[in-house]
Amino acid sequence: MTQRTVFLVDDDEAIRHSASFMLRHAGFLVKTYPDGISFLEQVTEDHEGCILLDVRMPGMDGLAVQNALNLRGINMPVIILTGHGDVPVAVEAMKGGALEFLEKPYEKQALVGAIENAFLTLDSQSADDKRSRDAKAKLTSLTPREMEVLECLVDGQTNKGIAQTLSISPRTVEIHRAHMMEKLQADSLSNALRLAFLAGIGVD
Repeated sequence: MTQRTVFLVDDDEAIRHSASFMLRHAGFLVKTYPDGISFLEQVTEDHEGCILLDVRMPGMDGLAVQNALNLRGINMPVIILTGHGDVPVAVEAMKGGALEFLEKPYEKQALVGAIENAFLTLDSQSADDKRSRDAKAKLTSLTPREMEVLECLVDGQTNKGIAQTLSISPRTVEIHRAHMMEKLQADSLSNALRLAFLAGIGVD
C-alpha cells in the first residue's frame, strides 16, 4: 500500500513538530511548510494526499491559500486548523470546499480520525474518476449514430420517438441500439444509461 502523504502548513514550529511526529507514528508520510506561500510554490496538481492548513498565518492566511489551490485545480482534501475564536473563518473555509476543521489544541484521535476520513473521501473520488474514465473509454467505440441513439435514450425517448428525432425507421433504431448495447457490454437499458451518466452525458 502506498504511504499516504499529509501536507502540514502551519507557521507555528511547535505545532509542525508535534503534529508531524504524531502523524508519522500513525503511519503517514508528513511534509511540513512554515507558510502558505512556500507550500504553494512547491505543490502541483500531481501531488496526492491531504492538506492540514492553519487558518491564521502571516503573509497569506489559510483562506487565501485555499482559494489559490481551488484556482489551480488542486483538489486534495483540506482540513482547517484554527485557534480559539476562528470558527467563523473555518466555516468560511468549509464553504470553499474544506472537509472539516479542528480547533487547537486538538486531540490526537480527532486529528488522525479527520485525516482518515479525508483519505476515505479521496479513495472514493479516485474510484469515481476511474469509473468515469472507463465509461468514456467504452463510449469511444460507438459510431456517431449509435451515440445519437444513446443520447436520445438518456432523454427518455422510446424507439419510435428516436426514429422521429433522427428521421430513420424504428427498425434501424433497433439495430443501432442493439449494436450500441453490445459495444458497451450492457445487458440492460439501465446499465447503458448508467455508463452514459458516468461519462457525463445528460448530466448538467
